[in-house]
Amino acid sequence: MSLQFKTVKKLEPKSFLDDLEEAVARGTPASRARALWHTTDLMIAGSFSDDEIWTFGEVVTRLADEIEVAARAQLSERLARFDQAPVNIIHKLAFDDAIEVAGPVLRESKQLETYALVANACTKSQAHMLSISQRETLEEHVTDELVKRGNHEVVKSVVGNSGAKFSDFGFLNMVQRAEGDSILAEQLGLRKDIPRHVFQQLIAKATSDVKKRLENERPDMARQIQSSVTELGGELQSKFGPSSRGHFVAKRVVTTQHRLGNLNEASISSYARSHRLEEVTIGMSLLCTLPGDMIERTLLDKNREMMLILCKALDFSWETTMALLFLGAKDHRITANDLRTLESDYGRLNIETSRSVLAFCQSRKTGTAVDAGLKAALYA
Repeated sequence: MSLQFKTVKKLEPKSFLDDLEEAVARGTPASRARALWHTTDLMIAGSFSDDEIWTFGEVVTRLADEIEVAARAQLSERLARFDQAPVNIIHKLAFDDAIEVAGPVLRESKQLETYALVANACTKSQAHMLSISQRETLEEHVTDELVKRGNHEVVKSVVGNSGAKFSDFGFLNMVQRAEGDSILAEQLGLRKDIPRHVFQQLIAKATSDVKKRLENERPDMARQIQSSVTELGGELQSKFGPSSRGHFVAKRVVTTQHRLGNLNEASISSYARSHRLEEVTIGMSLLCTLPGDMIERTLLDKNREMMLILCKALDFSWETTMALLFLGAKDHRITANDLRTLESDYGRLNIETSRSVLAFCQSRKTGTAVDAGLKAALYA
């Protein structure tokens, strides 16, 4: 038995679904398959309203439940490039456990919104993530999940996708993933959208062979990094004394920001990612109401506990905290294992207790006068 349509131009949803119920209940597998392809052909060939397209989706969804994997995969191939495909059936196909069914729509369907791709990456298999990584374009929220959850093949695929956008979180996580992986490191370094501070981290951790290849392939970026390292070396050696003209300029700019109420986490994060050590020091000093020399010592201290405490007291995100840690680290390098430990420590810090520690430091104006009992309470 096959479905009988009243008209092509005017679809009657109730009658249409009634015919479907009869086809599913009384039909054979062969007749259900014919009904599926007939419905799909009609939908693709016709011009229908959103409500009618939704009805088609209901029909196709019910029929798809009755067919085998091979037929569902064929359906996925047919609907993947159909820009008016019903969202309900596209979602059903995308979340199918069989990758031969999910793959085509995950790679090509424009009907899958960012939230659906993120949910898919969080709940389905590595093969599903690999298909997502091959889409023509990818938003930052999606690549964040792919980089965080994906295996080597997924990460390599998404790094090589020129249509993928990455957040700072995504880039810095890829730097960690590229540690010890020369192919991934080179792929990442060749991306045209890689920020300078991320390229610097990559160069610092790369093998000599990869470093040479990247410097040859990206001479413009390599020159900028060398200049940045030279400038930063001078800043690290200085104590930002009154004789520094740059210090006066930075202080005037950051203080004005603070007076206008525009000095915030975003400002500090931007300065840290740009390796503007003076601006970070002055800005953190103003936000924490602590002396600048104490902030500088905290930034450069090998024991990073106090920096974690200050960031938690200011309710900074981990991404901003991570940028500050990299800024103060020797050669701007932190191993992947150390970074994971620091992230875990930061997650365990209590914001109210951290603020109590900050208040204690403000009263003593020193970072070394933290009461031992109060300090131990941070990880309770």
